[in-house]
Amino acid sequence: MSDTFFSGSITALITPMNRDGSLDFASFEKLVDWQIREGTAALCAVGTTGESPTLSHAEHHAVVERTIKVSAGRVPVIAGAGSNSTSEAIDLAQYAEKAGANAVLVVAPYYNKPTQEGLYRHYMAIADAISIPVILYNIPGRSIVDISVETMARLARHPNIIGVKDATANLLRPLQVRRAVEKRFNQLSGEDGTAVAFLAAGGDGCISVTANVAPALCANVQKAWQQGRTQDAIAIQDKLLPLHDTLFCESNPAPAKYAASLLGLAGETCRLPLAPLTEPSREKIRAALVDVGLLN
Repeated sequence: MSDTFFSGSITALITPMNRDGSLDFASFEKLVDWQIREGTAALCAVGTTGESPTLSHAEHHAVVERTIKVSAGRVPVIAGAGSNSTSEAIDLAQYAEKAGANAVLVVAPYYNKPTQEGLYRHYMAIADAISIPVILYNIPGRSIVDISVETMARLARHPNIIGVKDATANLLRPLQVRRAVEKRFNQLSGEDGTAVAFLAAGGDGCISVTANVAPALCANVQKAWQQGRTQDAIAIQDKLLPLHDTLFCESNPAPAKYAASLLGLAGETCRLPLAPLTEPSREKIRAALVDVGLLN
């Protein structure tokens, strides 16, 4: 059984792009290095926040490789390896293992709308195909399907399936999963706004979109909680709340990329079908960055 365990603030990295839509590796490398220096505990590359659905396999591989190279063992790297095709997910997971990733994050298959048995077989096939840990990613708002607590408990019997990124915003879930799973199971929030509440329900950390632009603050929330400074964690979370809310005013990661552009971290370009942000959304994001103290 794997003893890999993740905690703290884990950034769901954006994938910077040039205006023509090509990958901006110069900005990406600076972003990765800055994340580590700001206290991020681990990096999650080419998840859905990294626009994985619109990257070619070659680009996907290149982003994973570059994340591992730049991080240089300073923090663990979790590689996105999700697909609605099981064979494609296996290929991505096997490449991540070959490249040196510490784990893979596998989103529930979208559009196909598999049954719970289909979800079980999908994840088991991936976990059987690699030897590095698998983190389930449950986000029914995007994938339509919900990995049930019962299915999660079945999957957790596989030694390679070590945890879940939970983006349900259902704070009963970490309690139910902890009760149902018969081993130490790594529970990571996928909802920035409920990060502290998720910790209080027994969670271990957060795979964060907001950490792209506020890595130190997100890391400090987690560190304060780990050190027993509950009120400090709540105070920092309260400070971050306007940013958490605003970064989802339109489809992720367009708001996060625009916020990053205002901070000089990377350009705002996303690939279609994600459209440029509307002017009202731009104003909200700028105001939130000022409110949090990240922008003058």
